[in-house]
Amino acid sequence: MPTVTRRRTIAAAPERIWDVVADPERLPDWWPRVQRVEESGRRAWTAVLASPKGGRTLRADYTLVASDHPRRRRWRHEVDESPFERVLRASETEVALAPAVGGGTEVTLSEELRLRGFSRLGVPQVRLATRRKLDGALDGLERIFGGDGG
Repeated sequence: MPTVTRRRTIAAAPERIWDVVADPERLPDWWPRVQRVEESGRRAWTAVLASPKGGRTLRADYTLVASDHPRRRRWRHEVDESPFERVLRASETEVALAPAVGGGTEVTLSEELRLRGFSRLGVPQVRLATRRKLDGALDGLERIFGGDGG
């Protein structure tokens, strides 16, 4: 099961970043390819994603697995009966926040993937794509909080 972790210090207080990462409606502001969120609730939501090749959109359902305000939030991508089912057996994403030495917040994003069938042969490509996605999410948070010091 590949796990990809990326971290970055963001110039904002943990509580301010939590307000963004804990609200599924804010995903289009910072998470790559999310165009909008539908059917958003406290424990489950559906994100509408832009296709990486353009054209049609994809729907992705998520369920909250754990939430420890304002330190950690973990959600599961519901892959069964979805376009992702051919490739993924399971996928979970975690956001961890900790005060950074010298100010700001150390944001750690991790994604655990269990690949299905022949997709297991593509672990290096999956790691690279996941790394780019997590870096894009960190870029999104930096755009929101850009150097304001929290």
